[in-house]
Amino acid sequence: QVQLVESGGGLVQTGGSLTLSCVASGNIFSIRDMAWYRQAPGKQRELVASITYTGGTNYADSVKGRFTLSRDNARNTVYLQMNSLKPEDTAVYTCNAEILTRTLLEDYYWGQGTQVIVSS
Repeated sequence: QVQLVESGGGLVQTGGSLTLSCVASGNIFSIRDMAWYRQAPGKQRELVASITYTGGTNYADSVKGRFTLSRDNARNTVYLQMNSLKPEDTAVYTCNAEILTRTLLEDYYWGQGTQVIVSS
């Protein structure tokens, strides 16, 4: 059993900052890529940012220069630092991780999502 638990969402004004965290726990041998996705009302889910085990990152054009993704492999945790937030960043943010379990099964796991609302 593997769980991803997000935290850190909330309501913030335009220009403000939030940091999202996602902790993976359970039957984990190793975690490969980790990522944050978001889905705004009436829109498709989109990739916000991803990070490899060694720290290589990839960002959506819409968040480059404003969001920073990092991870702590010892804590099985990924962080999304979001600065200069805009109303269009309002969405449910969901964590995703590619996990190899101790039984050597590899799969992608999702968290339950955390709401981010940016008021104008």
